[in-house]
Amino acid sequence: MELTTVWFVLIAVLWTGYFVLEGFDFGVGILLPLLGGDEAERRTIAATIGPVWDGNEVWLLVAGGATFAAFPEWYATLFSGFYLPLFLILLALIARGVALEYRNKSDSTRGWDRAFFWGSLGPALLWGVAFANMVRGVPLDADHEFTGSLLTLLNPFALLGGAATVLLFTLHGAIFLTLRTTGELRRGAARIARTLAPITLLVVITFLVAAGGAGRPLRWAAVALAAAGLVGALVATLRGRDGWAFTASAVAVVAVVAALFTGLWPNVLPALDPANSLTVTNAASTPYTLTVMTWVAAIFTPLVLAYQAWTYWVFRRRLTGAH
Repeated sequence: MELTTVWFVLIAVLWTGYFVLEGFDFGVGILLPLLGGDEAERRTIAATIGPVWDGNEVWLLVAGGATFAAFPEWYATLFSGFYLPLFLILLALIARGVALEYRNKSDSTRGWDRAFFWGSLGPALLWGVAFANMVRGVPLDADHEFTGSLLTLLNPFALLGGAATVLLFTLHGAIFLTLRTTGELRRGAARIARTLAPITLLVVITFLVAAGGAGRPLRWAAVALAAAGLVGALVATLRGRDGWAFTASAVAVVAVVAALFTGLWPNVLPALDPANSLTVTNAASTPYTLTVMTWVAAIFTPLVLAYQAWTYWVFRRRLTGAH
């Protein structure tokens, strides 16, 4: 397998890890005003992700760094053309991080809770908009420079993608809360999950089907797996099997990301004019750079995965108001 293919797959894996882990963080933040009836419940909701949210964001940093090093042309075009949406995501992530750190150090938490909510909803929406545009294709000239505007990115298909990711992450967060809380909080999260699952299934599958991909059996297998994961999450939630529900929800997120990236290949950023598209070939770094990066990834990736797995194991118990 060529190193360009290896790094395309590795970047897809990094985005998958980010959306699986940060996805339920976003969902928890979106659900805070819906489930948090009083300060004790809101504190418990925030505490479910308190020890892990910053570690989950490392996946985004590594995905961005890997893209910059392995496919610099892709990175340059993406971050210049999508500058405003990505800048808004950055501001939202900063606001959310500050809110999580300071809400317990302030006499009034209302403002921090608003920042937590909007700092979760904004990225959940904008990541869907960004990836929908990447799959659909954007206007690029012969120099691979973006020639559109913000309104170009806010097309109906992109907004459908944003709605799909908001619903998917909110459902993922609701199921995560059923796994990590007890009592009325858990029952409330389960009710939301049961309500959201059918809507999420409809919107996500509509989005993936609208993305096309004729003649790509792997992509359609991923679409089918996403549907199966969402159905499995609903069934497990109805039966009170929280662990299986979360596993099925995570599988659905993995399958959605797999469907997007298999739809991209061999492009990394398709253009409306196919002659100007960025591919794994014309956007890649030199073979030497990719070789060095491969050795670094082979050594350090298992260490990072082991540390993060240990973190989740330590903080695996359910939380109550007393915690």
